[in-house]
Parts: sequence; structure tokens; C-alpha cells
Amino acid sequence: MELDRVKESIVQAAHELFRRYGYHKTSVNEIARKAKVAKATIYKYFASKELLLHHIFLTYISSSVNNMIRNSVNEENAAKYLSDLIFKTCRLTYAVCNEYIGWDFIRESTNSQGFLKMFSDDLEKLLISSFFETELVKNDPEYADGLRFLIKSSKSIVFSYAFTSVTDVDVRRNFLMFQKEILPYLIKAAVK
Repeated sequence: MELDRVKESIVQAAHELFRRYGYHKTSVNEIARKAKVAKATIYKYFASKELLLHHIFLTYISSSVNNMIRNSVNEENAAKYLSDLIFKTCRLTYAVCNEYIGWDFIRESTNSQGFLKMFSDDLEKLLISSFFETELVKNDPEYADGLRFLIKSSKSIVFSYAFTSVTDVDVRRNFLMFQKEILPYLIKAAVK
């Protein structure tokens, strides 16, 4: 029980510091100081600062996506329902990454590529397992393959936008194009 509280205090301290100062301006020493633990204690729970960030991202996104799924109106129109969930999830993921670490650093850092690959793969698994809990899939397992395709495709497109967008205006334009021009075709391919 004590170990869980220590881990939670580390996660909470890192979460607050990453949000306030950004991932790259926050040191492990600062996290330890805020969590009131030794620096070595952090490394008992997380092998690196990147893995701590990874844990925070996936926990936050998982909670948010599950809330979205629970609070979404399960419309009769499966295409509209999935389109809304996918778009909200893509915006959430982009916003979280942008808020905590900033895409400029990711585009310029060679160390970030491994982190993003791991995050992207784990995000995909998380979204697939979360979306498979929707009534849509539970009531009709035929949606499973289409949903897997939809999540993988959407994730790939949104991550590519993160690397090709230079300004916030580019991001908005890309998301609007994704929502209006690309997502309807992905939905049509996924929901037959």
C-alpha cells in the first residue's frame, strides 16, 4: 500500500511539473523534490523520465477516452458515432502531446523518435481495447476489424500531421481536412 502512495506522489508531482514547465524543462531532481522522495526512488518505479511521461500520457488518455465513450450518445448511426469518437480522440492525443512536450522539440530531437514509436504503439493498443468496450462492438463483433483499421489509420494520419505542421494554423487546417475529407472515407471503409 505504501508503495502505491509513493508511486502516485511521483506521478502527481511529475504531472504538475510537466504541465507547468514542460517535459524538457523539468528535471528528475525537481520531480523528486516535489514528490518528497529521493531521486533513486523515482528510478525504482520508472526506468527513465520518458517512461514516467509515457505512463502519465497513457493514464490520462485512457481515462479521457473511457469518459468520452461512457458519455457519448450511442447513436443509431454507427458512422456518426465512430466519427465523433475518433475525431475527439485524435484532438485529445494531439493536445496532450503538444501541452506536455511540444511538437517542435519532437520534430528536432533524435531521442524522441523511440519514445513516439512506443507511445504510438501503446496508444493504438489502448484505443483498440477501449473502443472494443463500446456497445457498438459488443453488440456486433463484425465491427472489430473495421474499428481496428479505423484506429490505426487515424492514428497514423494524426501523428504525420504533428511532424508536418509548422504552425498552429497548419494544425487547425490539417485537423479540419482530416475531419471533413479523410475521416468520412475511413469511416465508410470501417463500417460496412
